[in-house]
Amino acid sequence: MALDTPPLNSLGLPKRPADTRVVVAMSGGVDSSVVAAMLAEEGYDVVGVTLQLYDHGAALAKKGACCAGQDIHDARRVAEAMGFPHYVLDYENMFREAVIDEFADAYLAGATPVPCIRCNERVKFKDLLATAKDLDADCMATGHYIQRKIGPNGPELHAAADPNRDQSYFLFSTTPEQLAYLRFPLGHLASKAETRALAAKYGLSVADKPDSQDICFVPNGNYASVIEKLRPGAADPGEIVDLEGNVLGEHRGVIHYTIGQRRGLGIGGLADPLYVVKLDPETRRVVVGPKEALSTRIVPVREINWLGDGAFEAEAERVVNVRIRSTRPPRPAVIRPLSATEAAVELLDPEEGVSPGQACVFYEPGTSRILGGGWIWRGN
Repeated sequence: MALDTPPLNSLGLPKRPADTRVVVAMSGGVDSSVVAAMLAEEGYDVVGVTLQLYDHGAALAKKGACCAGQDIHDARRVAEAMGFPHYVLDYENMFREAVIDEFADAYLAGATPVPCIRCNERVKFKDLLATAKDLDADCMATGHYIQRKIGPNGPELHAAADPNRDQSYFLFSTTPEQLAYLRFPLGHLASKAETRALAAKYGLSVADKPDSQDICFVPNGNYASVIEKLRPGAADPGEIVDLEGNVLGEHRGVIHYTIGQRRGLGIGGLADPLYVVKLDPETRRVVVGPKEALSTRIVPVREINWLGDGAFEAEAERVVNVRIRSTRPPRPAVIRPLSATEAAVELLDPEEGVSPGQACVFYEPGTSRILGGGWIWRGN
């Protein structure tokens, strides 16, 4: 007589929790700690893994960053308290090559990079995911606020239930193959307060630990100081010019400026405020203009990762919602594919401060589903 297939467990796998190995990516923060504790309490075979991403003894390390030494200690304490194994993997060289170097080069090229996306794409959901498979794990779980739902064509990526915690902008490059293996147990929670309540319930030492606000290798949000350490000479001064090329002043290095910046330009005596509308690293010029010069309607996007149904380039155009900055809500747009990985995105209402190096993330109108996204690669 054939044995019946076990019912699906809470991770959607046809196994008993005790027979299901889950690698949990533990940053040392409250979110991933709660995920690990929750799964351990449910009886899963949990293995905690924390990545050491840079030299914690260096000046770049700081308390509260996702990868600092204190965080490794906090992750280990959670694992000890909940009784599951915990490993620290040295990914410093990989992180520098895959994330930090590109971050520096992108800034030097006048872009505004988002290294957290590259970290998820190239380190956590690639190399760490491969390590999880080497450990014979059935899946890998993280503390990200995003939802994985099963649709008619397989797993889909959906925004978190709490829009204030939603991390979909940073996870658009998750591939369908990765999505089949990943789990996000916190995505359905209504608020961060629920997560902290769970941490208190499990008696976790990190229950009241503050959230990290900065990029883990950028102390106090001071991008320029990091770039100067990585690329000596990057802060060479140059000219501030208007749209006609007239010199208005001198700047202290292109890396100190971002598209849309108004303050700190050092240009006085003007009737109307000026904004940074373009960065030209080759001539070391910062181009400024009136606010209307920031307005952008057509956004070129490349390196597109498509998570929707059917081939991306199969349709002449699609009506979607897009988010071009993590801090802005999705807006209506039309995507016109140019190839399987490139498109021209037309914003129905022009946006200000669209910058190369930022992501453009696609959402299905009227639903929470993420259809993928790509990288903005050319300015106004």
